[in-house]
Amino acid sequence: MLNERFQPSTIGGIKRHAKQIKKVNDVPHHEALDIAARSASFENFAHARNQLQNSNAIKSDCQLFITVYWYDRKNNVYKAGREMLEIELSKPLLEIATKDELKNSNSLGLFRLASPDHLVCDHVSRSKEGARNTICKAIRELRFIEATGLKPSRDYEAAYPNRDHNNKLPKSDHTTDWYDPDTGQFILIDEPYIDPVVDGERAVWAKNHNWHLQASKWPGMYYPDHSNMFVSTDASTGYDFKGLMAKIDLIPYPVTAENWIGISSKGHDTFFSPLCITPQDKKKAVAKGTIYRESSSKTVPMRSWGAPYNERRPNAVMSTESHQLAARLIKAIELSAAAPTGVYSRLSLIKSKLEDWFFSEHGKEVTDKFDLFYYGDAYRSDPYVLQARSAKGVISLLQELKGMLLDEYVDCEPLRGMIGKLDTSIKLTSTLL
Repeated sequence: MLNERFQPSTIGGIKRHAKQIKKVNDVPHHEALDIAARSASFENFAHARNQLQNSNAIKSDCQLFITVYWYDRKNNVYKAGREMLEIELSKPLLEIATKDELKNSNSLGLFRLASPDHLVCDHVSRSKEGARNTICKAIRELRFIEATGLKPSRDYEAAYPNRDHNNKLPKSDHTTDWYDPDTGQFILIDEPYIDPVVDGERAVWAKNHNWHLQASKWPGMYYPDHSNMFVSTDASTGYDFKGLMAKIDLIPYPVTAENWIGISSKGHDTFFSPLCITPQDKKKAVAKGTIYRESSSKTVPMRSWGAPYNERRPNAVMSTESHQLAARLIKAIELSAAAPTGVYSRLSLIKSKLEDWFFSEHGKEVTDKFDLFYYGDAYRSDPYVLQARSAKGVISLLQELKGMLLDEYVDCEPLRGMIGKLDTSIKLTSTLL
């Protein structure tokens, strides 16, 4: 399906759009190039090439590449690829949004800034279509920030008039929170599957709370042409709501996965952008989810292939009985009033990690036989619970847990991190003696 409302902004974008026009309309390549150029507000392709190439020296730092890798294992057939889309921004990315603002954004937060002109997603998508959707959503969000100057807000209660959760906008869906950095004004973006009309209980809500509520002409960030975007904010402050709506309505038609104009590649070869120059740049360009992690003599990867984080556990198996004993020791200390607060927080982390290791070490045929004993109730009559009533007893249990872990597991970084928490807990409790 050809998206006739799409407006390419680069030579590459015009060429890709021309390929779609040629295929759909069955026209010669040169004619398709002229049609695509006119959709970008140029007289023809020659005019577009002259104008855009002459501005390359000025706008090279405004070029942005967005990359997502994917794999698909449907019907026992393995496929893998990379989706990439290039766009031209009005100014360098970090002048539009800071790194923290990108991280706090709903869709852009899935990406990492690999170089000044490249956003890469460390998560590997489960399909080509999913990868394209991830890219297009991020671009729509970026275009919204670029056009309006709004920034993602973390003041979630501001979405409710008088900061009262009972005042939630009726039928709201796919909401995102924003603020105007110049005025501090909070802006609520709402993208439900309803007609772009403010009526019924939503109109009553806006009137009762004295909030602006208006549907935008721009199709929105979430699901263009399916959901509709509404903009809402407190009307009592005198904020220039009309000016904001004018900015939003003038945003070019959003990119969508249904009308993909990016570059698709087979396999997981790393994409290096033009500003990826140094060895460190090239290392940062690698999507973490594409790294195949192997076991070593001391550690094994915890997560399946495609995970962005290299979480590992000791390359050893602690018996179920030892895991149950570890759980008893930890829960006994957690019930104690004789341990400092810092001990409880560290034991909580250790307990969570040991449970992850248990499920990774043992197959489903074993783990299904047991309740979640690391989080089950402890018996008040357990001798360990009685022992933990004193600081001396708590130290003894911590030392027993430490000794057991050192005996059961091989020396490695994941274990050393856990032992460090136990050593700190022993020191903290010793101050009470």
